Formats: sequence, C-alpha cells, structure tokens
Amino acid sequence: MSTLIDANPSQVETHTDTSTTTEVASAPTKTTLSVEEIHALLPHRYPFALVDRIIDYVPGKSAIGIKNITFNEPQFQGHFPGRPIMPGVLMVEALAQVGGVVLTQMPEMDKGLFTFAGIDQVRFRRPVVPGDQLVMTINVLWTKRGRYAKIHGRAEVEGQLAIEGELMFSVIND
Repeated sequence: MSTLIDANPSQVETHTDTSTTTEVASAPTKTTLSVEEIHALLPHRYPFALVDRIIDYVPGKSAIGIKNITFNEPQFQGHFPGRPIMPGVLMVEALAQVGGVVLTQMPEMDKGLFTFAGIDQVRFRRPVVPGDQLVMTINVLWTKRGRYAKIHGRAEVEGQLAIEGELMFSVIND
C-alpha cells in the first residue's frame, strides 16, 4: 500500500485491485474563507460588506459566518444616539451575504447578481450592539431552475438567538 499525498484519514479513498492497494487523497474542501476571499465572491464593499469571515463552509449546503459589531460603523451615529443598536435590516442583509457566499459557488446556479426575492418569517429576538459578535448560520433549503434559491438563516450572540428567518433569492444575469 502506498500513500500518494498526506491527507486527513476521512479524505482518503482506498482503491483495490487484485495486485495492489493504493490510497488516493481527494482534494480537501476549503471550510473557512477570509474577508478577501469573501470580497472575491460578493460585490458588497464598505460600508455594506457585512461578513468578516466564514468559519465553516459546506459546499452547496451551509455556512457559518461572523460579523464583529463595532461602534465605528456608520449606522450607529443615528440608530440610536446614546443607545446604538444594529438595525434589523442590516442583520437580514448580513444573513443574506452569508447565503450569497454559498449560492455563488454552486455550479448549478446561474452567474449574476443575487437579489432578494422574498423575506419570510423573520423574527428579531435580541438586540445586537457594538462589541457583540454576530454568528450567522445559513442552510440552503432549495434551489430552482438555476436562478432561484431559498435559505434558512439564524444569528446568535454569545449563544443567544438574535434573528432567524427564511430568505429567497433571484439571480439577475449580467
């Protein structure tokens, strides 16, 4: 038996014929993405880039992203002076951007700009304030005809649910 390259045991396939056994490592899937890698996938930029990192990614299925909430973000000048709270619409958008990271990499989806087609059953459960880290989890519920998709998203701060709901997308082709 020979190993062609070092790999995690869960990523090794064993092929057997009558003369030898050979282990072939499959290419590992990248499970984290930096802010630079996110910017290569999404069109959003400051002040509307709302995902700082993807900490877990399962292609075509799910992702977990983080957003570090800081007092220096422009929305806190007016929402609300003396008591800054992250606007709910920005939490929805942050979830959508994590979803966009997954959807833009699905080969069956058309290329183009992913836009909202619907927002269902969104509930806000906890205020999000400067100093919080929003941990956002999305799961792809379905895709249709390469241009529509629906995800379920939820975000937590320190294990407490802040927001959850379903988001629907449509692709606008270039």
